[in-house]
Amino acid sequence: MARYYFSCPNVYFGDEAITSLSQFNDKRVAIVTDDFMVTSGKTRYLINAMPQASVCIFGEVKPDPDIDILTAGAACFKAFKPDVIIALGGGSSLDAAKGIKVTLEEFYENHPIELIAIPTTSGSGSEVTAYAIISDPKNGRKYPLISENLVPDIAILDPNLVLTVPRHVAVDTGMDVLTHAIEAFVSTGANDFSDALAEKAIALTWRYLPQVFNDEKDIAARTHMHNASCMAGMAFNSAGLGLVHGMAHAIGGMLHIPHGKINAMLLPIVIDFNSKQARPETRDRYHRCAQIMGIDHAVPEQAIAQMTQAIRKINRHFGIPATLSELGTDRAKIDALRQALVSSALADGCTASNPRAATAQDIEALISLIAG
Repeated sequence: MARYYFSCPNVYFGDEAITSLSQFNDKRVAIVTDDFMVTSGKTRYLINAMPQASVCIFGEVKPDPDIDILTAGAACFKAFKPDVIIALGGGSSLDAAKGIKVTLEEFYENHPIELIAIPTTSGSGSEVTAYAIISDPKNGRKYPLISENLVPDIAILDPNLVLTVPRHVAVDTGMDVLTHAIEAFVSTGANDFSDALAEKAIALTWRYLPQVFNDEKDIAARTHMHNASCMAGMAFNSAGLGLVHGMAHAIGGMLHIPHGKINAMLLPIVIDFNSKQARPETRDRYHRCAQIMGIDHAVPEQAIAQMTQAIRKINRHFGIPATLSELGTDRAKIDALRQALVSSALADGCTASNPRAATAQDIEALISLIAG
């Protein structure tokens, strides 16, 4: 019998979630974030909730953090010796903070550090996962680090922090949530706990992401998306992901495409691939996804075909292109990287739990489809 793992940090959510930081009022608190969060006053919002804490800020996280950012962050905090690290920002800041925490704990040996994750986008789910994506810019690769030590102790879901996320970022990250939930639901590691959260995350995203797109200031829709992102994170942290993510890490890393956008583009293509020659259980699980999305066709294959059509349609509605050529990516560049993309996708940890085993030839064919 396989051993499954389900983690659930303490999650504070809702309008006043940030007030939970008052429990760190007498602590030494390090904040890991990016320059925008500092200049826009978001860090001040946190500090106001714990006025007696002594605070040190590292605000130099860049998108797709690499090992140099982890080293710089750890160096910034070494003398400060924090009791708590707060990660504030999108997936990049959360991933960087996880790496910095582990680096510092190795340096101090017997000084455990509490990790608090406060996401400002509704997408990565990193606030509740054992994953951190660290980039290697020299090779244009993204590596998922996976360790139970990387799961934050507390996640704070404050919808006020996502209200200012621009529409195009909200839909990219929202489609990442949908991808996380669907991939977790059909993954070879799917289980009762992950299924419950994946199903709910699919339902919430399908209902509320279009509402966020229509009205960026809709606080109710933003709240539901923020919760869905966290639920999808818990689901895939337990179940694993699949080939959409395996390919997205490779293509996104080498061609510098936002993670949520490339996931959205790959999702219908990979569902089509996985549902051909699918085991009955995989087919039934995709059929269930379609039902959750309001597609009710008695024949599973028909329902799945309608679901991929619906995903392509919503991508178009959100302004997400169907192919890399439509995105403006140079065809010669794709061809030059083709073999590297194939081997990177095959080696990616997410590909291992895909419901259909993929060969190098399969991935090459899928790259040709996404290239357009």
